[in-house]
Amino acid sequence: MYTTYWQLKEKPFELSPDPRYIYYSKSHEEALTKLIYTVRDLKGAMLLTGLYGCGKTAISRVFLNELMGSKYEIALITNPRLSANELLTEVIYQLGGGLHEGKAKGELLRLFNEILFSNLNLKKETILVIDEAQAIEKIETFEELRLLLNFQQNDRFLITLILIGQDELRRRLKELPQLRQRLIIQHHIDPLGEHDVQEYIEHRLKIAGAARKIFDPQAKNLIYRYSSGIPRLINGIADMALLEGFSQNKEMIDEEIILKVVKDSDLQSIRLGEKN
Repeated sequence: MYTTYWQLKEKPFELSPDPRYIYYSKSHEEALTKLIYTVRDLKGAMLLTGLYGCGKTAISRVFLNELMGSKYEIALITNPRLSANELLTEVIYQLGGGLHEGKAKGELLRLFNEILFSNLNLKKETILVIDEAQAIEKIETFEELRLLLNFQQNDRFLITLILIGQDELRRRLKELPQLRQRLIIQHHIDPLGEHDVQEYIEHRLKIAGAARKIFDPQAKNLIYRYSSGIPRLINGIADMALLEGFSQNKEMIDEEIILKVVKDSDLQSIRLGEKN
């Protein structure tokens, strides 16, 4: 609706995790480096956490794109509210082992073992990524993930496990010391600082085709203040600001527009609630 008005090729602040728009703060760069290191150096497992909306999923998609090719077989679980058997069944299916609903645990483990050694013989690495892992409901499912790391040959793991989740995941893992000990490589993605928020906004506008400045410095400072540096909130505020600026025939997004968007979105009360 507003893209033509602002002379943009596309909307710059969509909420979908488009790898083209990824902005690499220091924390995001470290996260990607550790993910790639974990896989390529066969470290077995890694834990990646961050606040909701901080860019975990976007980084994981960039990471998975890095692994695309014949060397890796990847299972990605994005809705892990599964029992241990259901999780194992889905992993086997995604790794090309067919659908085996209702099979006994022993049969599923045998099939999984066959897949791992088949990949090994084909010189392929097996990767299991669990996104939103804090949503796992049963301790038995976490225990199943730990046991999958027991599939080893000599001094190497046959599978790499990547757990991605919100802060709650770290708290839950404190109750699971045996699994937590396997997750030596860890990284927590921090919210963006004030300078990074300004760079983030300009980066996304540039990717969308902006040929001039659209947000003035004061507007970007307010976005930082009301988003707390969380990319998902930055996107929401900036997107609505572009719409509001278009409706008011503004030449640039200023403080007035940001304050109106924040008020209309009730972000002020959300922030007050977070402080209480």
